[in-house]
Amino acid sequence: MAKKIAVVAANGKAGRLIVKEAVERGNDVTAFVRSENRTAATSSVVKDLFDLTAKDLAGFDAVVDAFGAWTPETLDQHSTTLAHLCDVLSGSDTRLIVVGGAGSLYVDPSHTTALVDTPDFPDAFKPLATAMGKALAELRKRDDVKWTYISPAADFQADGERTGSYLLGGEELTLNERGESIISYADYAIAVVDEIESGSHVNERISVVRK
Repeated sequence: MAKKIAVVAANGKAGRLIVKEAVERGNDVTAFVRSENRTAATSSVVKDLFDLTAKDLAGFDAVVDAFGAWTPETLDQHSTTLAHLCDVLSGSDTRLIVVGGAGSLYVDPSHTTALVDTPDFPDAFKPLATAMGKALAELRKRDDVKWTYISPAADFQADGERTGSYLLGGEELTLNERGESIISYADYAIAVVDEIESGSHVNERISVVRK
């Protein structure tokens, strides 16, 4: 059965591929963008994320948060944008699917050490990983929203090939049989739409890696 899906920050690389995947499967997709729509969405709304209201997002089966911020001045917006979307969706049956990060994935069974805290984690990515991890920690406190946080593999490739398959993991960094933690944006998009269609992991963080 087709779903009614909203993709927020749909013009980004991840957002565009999630829209494309969802539309090609026959879903009704609305892109929420700040400027002219550049996606394959069924319809679009031009509006800043912070201006979105409960009325804007009413009636959707799922809202995908594809927001990304990369500069030091905007990293805190990973928390503030996610909090706003949670407030807007609070108490509704609409699912919130969050395009997450890999740095917060645990590397030990006791879940005491995250990937970002390991010695080999690149310094250049630590501020972003820390900001996204903080947003996830705040999201975990919300029991008024049906959220799912989807972490990609450590090597998240914007222009990687669409293989059409992936391995599903949980809170821990998962490696494929070749010892890799890698996934393309296109395969990640498959996982996002699969989760929307199956509804299997409400109020959970899951992760995905290429087979």
